[in-house]
Amino acid sequence: MKSWPEVLTFDVVGTLIDFESGMVDFIHAHCGAAGQAMDREAFLAAYGAAHDRAGTLLFPDDMVPVYHILAEQFDLPRDDAIAQAFAQDARNWKPFPDTVAALKRLSKHFKLVAMTNCQRWAFAGLEKSLDYPFFDTVTVDDALCEKPTPEFFAFTRGRLSRDGIVKDKILHVAQSQFHDIGIAREMGYCVCWIERRQGLEGYGATIAVEEATIPDYHFATLAELADFMDEKASVSAMA
Repeated sequence: MKSWPEVLTFDVVGTLIDFESGMVDFIHAHCGAAGQAMDREAFLAAYGAAHDRAGTLLFPDDMVPVYHILAEQFDLPRDDAIAQAFAQDARNWKPFPDTVAALKRLSKHFKLVAMTNCQRWAFAGLEKSLDYPFFDTVTVDDALCEKPTPEFFAFTRGRLSRDGIVKDKILHVAQSQFHDIGIAREMGYCVCWIERRQGLEGYGATIAVEEATIPDYHFATLAELADFMDEKASVSAMA
């Protein structure tokens, strides 16, 4: 680590929130026999491919046209009401089992900041499910752009500079190689990859990259990062 961070910035959807299970659970519950029979990994890969197209809407509004694309592929109901509900349900997605407790532990050592491509209407529900752990939150509505554009990171860094926090005091924590890890590393941030799909094939619902960026830190869960930081803090206190 370049220096002991003061701030951990987080991708939210996919890192803290289990959006893959959220989407699959919705399809199983609302799309009848075709939804029940749908192969999870095939659906997730198809979602990632559909999301990686020209002319996307802001997330999660973009899930409406994506649902219609996936309905054709998986013989799901061609129903605009279901498509709209698929997008609206994003606000109800649940955290990974380790997330809330790990964030509470990390908040003892650092300021926590959310950096999410979610619109704020959806993020409001997700933040509540996370038990409001953040010192500051930056959504696509604030930054007026989406990761992986450098401008999103610059906007967040500008906000943090109000409190005297410089880039070398930020550790960016994320699951998505495409949206976060690659660009953050290019911009000179210290990065931590939470590889939520460790041991699984492919990138799931996340847009794939040709080659993964090697992070500064690499864990399978947020709890492992919290363990690491607790240990570092304990050693520092004893020094």
